[in-house]
Amino acid sequence: MSAVSDRLPAFPWDKLEPYKKTAAAHPDGIVDLSVGTPVDPVPEHIQKALIAAADSPGYPTVWGTLELRDALTRWVEHRLGGRGVTHRHVLPVVGSKELVAWLPTQLGLGPGDQVAFPRLAYPTYEVGARLARAEHVAYDDPTELDPSRLKLLWLNSPSNPTGRVLSKEELTRIVAWAREHGVLVLSDECYIELGWEADPVSVLHPDVNGGSYDGIVAVHSLSKRSNLAGYRAAFLAGDPAVLGPLLQIRKHGGMMTPAPTQAAVVAALGDDEHVRVQRERYAARRTALRDALLAHGFRIEHSEASLYLWATRDESCWDTVAHLADRGILVAPGDFYGPAGDRFVRVALTATDERVRAAVTRLTA
Repeated sequence: MSAVSDRLPAFPWDKLEPYKKTAAAHPDGIVDLSVGTPVDPVPEHIQKALIAAADSPGYPTVWGTLELRDALTRWVEHRLGGRGVTHRHVLPVVGSKELVAWLPTQLGLGPGDQVAFPRLAYPTYEVGARLARAEHVAYDDPTELDPSRLKLLWLNSPSNPTGRVLSKEELTRIVAWAREHGVLVLSDECYIELGWEADPVSVLHPDVNGGSYDGIVAVHSLSKRSNLAGYRAAFLAGDPAVLGPLLQIRKHGGMMTPAPTQAAVVAALGDDEHVRVQRERYAARRTALRDALLAHGFRIEHSEASLYLWATRDESCWDTVAHLADRGILVAPGDFYGPAGDRFVRVALTATDERVRAAVTRLTA
């Protein structure tokens, strides 16, 4: 038997190491705009909630505390416009990447089944299909796919890496098509709080789903909105017929969100002010970096939402990576997200204000 790792592609970030060393050699230090990991403090009230729950000697439940489920249902209704959301419609997960990677396996998919995701996409969608031994297919418009073997359709709006936002009309059309063909829709909405030139809409909104959650599940994360990447805090919301069996599988697998993290999520979802403050930080960094990149000869496409600028100099993405590394700036090559990105780079907004100012100075000098 071949090892499970043999099913997986080479880990892409390893290819960036030589360029990271070049950027780190800059006299004023590296400006790392590659990975997109939060750098700002966890809001104090969330830290306090975590600390208050630190004495948690017992096992947490996979479904979460009643307080957590109440917080999830309230947020889905308050923020996403969902209606009639009950505890059966929500499920905590141990960070969204874990969910994306293992969902096809947990759904029982395998050889002969297909998993589809956008042409430019987060690489873990493909990893999940490979782990389950399912086929994977990339799309421009999912309604042009052959639905005969398609079991799982990933949407991602706002998109990582491009920042593209699917309109309410596009989402409605795709959901209707998927339901017609019995295809499960998983909508990765982890950047929904970060719309700049667009107002992202969830598949859980009744204008999209007609008031029914049948065949649709949304994925949400607190990593970006609340700087909780280190807490591994995320959740699903949608069709109880999907979430119920997943809950049972995850019970058997021991996939439990730690009790202190559950308490922190309750605090985070109950407060909008810290989200507003963080949005303002990212908005200022986005404006500064966007203006500097444009002045340096880049073109920006999409990028109407999310934590990234999708930028090109109309050359190989690796030439662009090298060009910026020589200036002490590290970015992600677009081909990490699919061959269609081979002339773009992804520029993250997740650096301190001081490091963003350094990047702007180097780009505009």
